[in-house]
Amino acid sequence: MSPKNAVIISFILLNILPAAKIFAQSDSASKVAFSGYVDGYYAYYTDSVGDGNYQKFPSVCPRNGFGLNTAMINAQYDAGKVRGIVSLHFGDIARSAWSPTFNNVMEAHAGVRLLKKLWLDAGFFRTHFGTEGLLPKENIASSVSLCTWFEPYFESGFRLNYNPNDKLAINIFLLNGYNIYEDNNRKKSFGTLITYALSDKGNLGYSNYIGDDTPTAGDSIAHLRIHNNLFLNYQINKLKIQIGGDYCMQQNSDTLNKKDVSMYSGVLGLKYQLKESFAFYTREEIFNDPHGFMSGIVIDKQNKQTGLELWGATVGMEYKPTENSYIRLETRQIQMNKDQEIFRFNHNNQSSRIESLFHMGISF
Repeated sequence: MSPKNAVIISFILLNILPAAKIFAQSDSASKVAFSGYVDGYYAYYTDSVGDGNYQKFPSVCPRNGFGLNTAMINAQYDAGKVRGIVSLHFGDIARSAWSPTFNNVMEAHAGVRLLKKLWLDAGFFRTHFGTEGLLPKENIASSVSLCTWFEPYFESGFRLNYNPNDKLAINIFLLNGYNIYEDNNRKKSFGTLITYALSDKGNLGYSNYIGDDTPTAGDSIAHLRIHNNLFLNYQINKLKIQIGGDYCMQQNSDTLNKKDVSMYSGVLGLKYQLKESFAFYTREEIFNDPHGFMSGIVIDKQNKQTGLELWGATVGMEYKPTENSYIRLETRQIQMNKDQEIFRFNHNNQSSRIESLFHMGISF
């Protein structure tokens, strides 16, 4: 941790949080809630990227050896007509997967209630898009699928939040762009998240992103992106099921022909609760972006320019000493198209990678 980050954390712990707690106690109509989350790990990858470097697709447990996924501090304020949240995070996830300019800010936004069930919030948000969450404690598996890795992690702008009843939630976003806090052009983007509670056992949802993130300078061709996601979470006795899929289209994005292109991805997660504190889980994933407009271009063994095409399989086990803690052991294989040898192990180029993760976390 850098000296600058250490100073920030010390200032928050010694000044802001105690002051906010005193303020909350003095106002009976308001409520301030504080929470935290810590996750540490050991990881091993069959890909030679060098000691201390982040692996390809870095997010959860992104380095060989020991590391800290996250140390998070949250403060949430609710006064009936106004609300706000500040979440600061430090560790490998913040450095490898977050904004390069605001990498320690996970989210920070303020809101005002316009009507009884309608809120307007503004600021920095965690993504509204996708099937999986971004943190190990939120997901069936610890690592995030490649479907999730190529989705946006964070965003900035305005959000309209409408909850007409206990089952339905509608969120509409006006955003700077795709996975950015700071705007890169004068165009704004839109997003939607709609969730419906089927029962206390699960929910169904749809999210989308519509925008053109082409920089103003140097490219006058439009690249409108329409990204769609459907997901289902459901519990059947001891079995938890999570299934989701993405389909994305973008204008003028083929590297050679400047034509309209598309990609798709999908994820299926299953978790079986063998005992109250012990569970097994598995996840299957597929990602297909043949034109590389989202994943980037690689040169395959046939000397062709292609985008990433892959599938992945994950298996793991989880032990929960308490309700708010966990210990996980997980193994995953990513298998690329056989001609896409993007990994290197034992001095040989490879089209697959094995990763093994051991980590533990606690929320408080």
